Amino acid sequence: MTDPIPFALAVAFLLATPGPTNTLLLTAGAASGLRALRLIPAEVIGYLATILMVGYLIGDRVQSMPSLAYALRMIIAAYLLYLAVRLWRAGWAMHAAQKLIGFRDVLVTTLLNPKALLFALGIIPVHAPDSLAYFIAFVVMVIAAGSGWALLGVALARSLLPKSSTQLVPRLGAVAISAFAGYLLITPLLQAAT
Repeated sequence: MTDPIPFALAVAFLLATPGPTNTLLLTAGAASGLRALRLIPAEVIGYLATILMVGYLIGDRVQSMPSLAYALRMIIAAYLLYLAVRLWRAGWAMHAAQKLIGFRDVLVTTLLNPKALLFALGIIPVHAPDSLAYFIAFVVMVIAAGSGWALLGVALARSLLPKSSTQLVPRLGAVAISAFAGYLLITPLLQAAT
């Protein structure tokens, strides 16, 4: 996508859409406050690593081999389910949840985020002569969106959640992440059935 306006709109739309990384950032913001902003570099690194790897190394193979794409979906779904279990268990002890979501969690979740594949395979023009400008714009938008999700979590915890219900934050994050994993597993099956 080499037209800057559709590029910016597509990136903004995808980054604003709830997903595994955004759910983690929201949960981290609610659980640990402004400290969650320290996780934003992990999101940036995760997206860039996947985009560069897929865009330059395996992009053509992923698009031409449905079995490889499905295997990637299975790996992503398995990791998301693992993360959901960790979040669910932390729901009983909010002090544990504050330390539960770390740099590595956001990094791996973003590396495996299906949105990264969309960015790599169709939105960011990785082979364009001026691709550096698109990458810079993308990083700025990721920082803004990721910060927004973390700050939304902070705001929710401070204003909308009674102190006695803060254990629900990691549990809600676990449910949302499990739903993303289920979606990744079911979508190819539904497509094959039609």
